[in-house]
Amino acid sequence: MEPLEPVRLDDVRAAAARLADVALLTPLLRLEGEAPAEIYLKLENLQPTGSFKVRGAGNALAMANPDLLAGGLATASAGNMGRAVAWLAKGRGLPASVVVPDDAPAAKLEPIAGLGARIVRVTWDEWWQALVDHGHPALAGVFVHPFADPVVMAGNGTISLEIVEQLPDIDAVVVPFGGGGLSCGVAATVKALRPDVRVFAAEVATAAPLAASLEAGHPVTVDRIPSFVDGIGGRGMLPEMWPLASSVLDGSIVVSVEEVADALRLLATRNRVIAEGAGAAALAAALTGRAGNGRVVAVISGGNMDLNVVSTILHGGLP
Repeated sequence: MEPLEPVRLDDVRAAAARLADVALLTPLLRLEGEAPAEIYLKLENLQPTGSFKVRGAGNALAMANPDLLAGGLATASAGNMGRAVAWLAKGRGLPASVVVPDDAPAAKLEPIAGLGARIVRVTWDEWWQALVDHGHPALAGVFVHPFADPVVMAGNGTISLEIVEQLPDIDAVVVPFGGGGLSCGVAATVKALRPDVRVFAAEVATAAPLAASLEAGHPVTVDRIPSFVDGIGGRGMLPEMWPLASSVLDGSIVVSVEEVADALRLLATRNRVIAEGAGAAALAAALTGRAGNGRVVAVISGGNMDLNVVSTILHGGLP
C-alpha cells in the first residue's frame, strides 16, 4: 500500500455536509474539578452507535460505488467500527459482515449481531491480516477500513471542525491511538485550521506501538497484553499509516491501565460521563500534564463498555 497523505480541509468540510443527518454535533464540556490543565471533553461517546466511528463509516458509505453496495457493507473490527457499519447498513437495508478477533469483548459484539450483521470470528493474527489486506475472503460488498482510508479519516476529521468552532482558543488535543485513523484525521484537520495547536496520541502501556515506533524512528512491533482498554492497542502499525502518523502527531503519551481506570472513574464522578477504556485513555493522558497546562481537549472516543467492567472500576477495582 502507498503511504497515506494528510486529509485535506476541503474533503473534511465535504464530509461534514454528508454527515449532517448521520452524526451528531457532540458537546464539548469542561472537566469539573482540579486538573493540571484546563481540560475539555469532546464527547463522541454520545454518537448514535456509542463512538466516533459513525463519522468515518458514514462518509465511506456516502462515497461508495452504488453498484458495489449491492453486496452490502463489511469491515474488520474489534467492536466500534463493526457497530457503526452494521447500524448504517441496517438503515439502508443492506447486509453487513464483520470480521472480529476471537478476544473481542461480548459487550461490543452483541450490539453488532443485534443490528443484523453477520459476525465472522477469526484469530487475532487473521483479523490483523484483514486490516493489512483491506479485506477478507469471508467478506462481500464494500469494505470499510476502520482507519487506513482517506475517506474514513476525512469523516473523523469533522470532529476537529466542531472543536475549533466550539473552543477556538485551544492549545492541544489528545486523541486515542488505535490504528491511527482518528488521531491522524483529527490532527491534520486541527493543524489546517490552527497550525500552532499540538495534537498528541494517547496509548496504553500494555500495547503502545506508536510510541515505540517514534522512539525507533521506524515502525516496530510490540508485545500486546490484552486489557479492558480494548479499543486501542495493537502489536504494530500498518506501513501506510507510519509516514502520516509520524508527521502530523506531536508525540504519544503512554499511560498505564491504572491511570485509565482512574480517568474513567473521574469522568463518571465529576461529569457523569461513562466512557470506554480507549476514550478514558485520552483524559488519562491529558491529566499527566504532558500535553501542556493550557486549554487541552481530550477526545472521548466512545462509551461502549461492559457494565460489569464499569462497575468494577467505579468500586475502585481494576478489571
